[in-house]
Amino acid sequence: MIFGVTRRGERAERHVLSAGRLSAAVLTYGAIVQSLEVDGTNVVLGCETLADYETRSRYFGAVVGRYGNRVAGGRFTLDGREHTLPLNNGPNSLHGGTDGFDRRVWEVADLSPASITLRLVSPDGDQGYPGTLTAAVTYTLAGDALRVDYHAVTDAPTVVNLTNHSYFNLAGKGDVLGHVLTMPAHRYLPVDADLIPTGELAPVAGTDFDFTGPEVIGARRGGAYDHCYVLDGEGPIRVAEPESGRVMEVTTTEPGVQLYTGAMLDPEATPYGPYAGFCLETQHYPDSPNRPEFPSTVLRPGEEFTSTTTYAFPA
Repeated sequence: MIFGVTRRGERAERHVLSAGRLSAAVLTYGAIVQSLEVDGTNVVLGCETLADYETRSRYFGAVVGRYGNRVAGGRFTLDGREHTLPLNNGPNSLHGGTDGFDRRVWEVADLSPASITLRLVSPDGDQGYPGTLTAAVTYTLAGDALRVDYHAVTDAPTVVNLTNHSYFNLAGKGDVLGHVLTMPAHRYLPVDADLIPTGELAPVAGTDFDFTGPEVIGARRGGAYDHCYVLDGEGPIRVAEPESGRVMEVTTTEPGVQLYTGAMLDPEATPYGPYAGFCLETQHYPDSPNRPEFPSTVLRPGEEFTSTTTYAFPA
């Protein structure tokens, strides 16, 4: 169905997927997961109108790119050539720049009752990134899970870091400070004042960042987190909401995950207030294009970028 028309005059569609206990509404605008219902309860934050997504969203449910997370100084060097990106997060470029993938209308490449594939072509020089990138994301409902598959190819060397920016609230209301998080990560990336990694992969043991055992999100730091964790590759990330008993388990092929607890959500500027939802953005590390010691995010012609993340809701 038609969801609305963008300020650029593009038509955005809304498609509803359903399978078993789950249903999801997906928009072609931003490849957004507008809603994800588990046994009838919506567990993600979203906007009701396209106008709100264009003016009041903080990446709610969107695929962010070409490079998700921050690039320091809005610049990086690849094969000896410096590339300059828009600054939209203080001195940094965030989530692909001022006109990232979250603000584009994607094309429906495939559709079935429980799955949708969306495709986007990002031209050479788009937001300062080199190479024409053809990206695709597939959302599939299967059993008790939403599976997200990413794919991208390029015609020139570039950098890619795609992720979904859904904010989850397993109660479907209130804040998420009482949610209980277990993170299979013994290291995290400390950041400077501009939230750029220092380069250290620091142990979480003995710090407020230790979620290797079940911990209430709001128990430390006032619940404020916007940090990347280095996943151990053992077991899922697990979040439990005590009152509803609802549980979400996240598995991914990515080396890291950004935990963001929505501390900066502003009820005057968005439909939600602080801590209304938490994000688990599975991805490569922030600022990797400027950090050769981090896992590479470079994609070259003839290569394929692939990534899979699954959000499961066991009964």
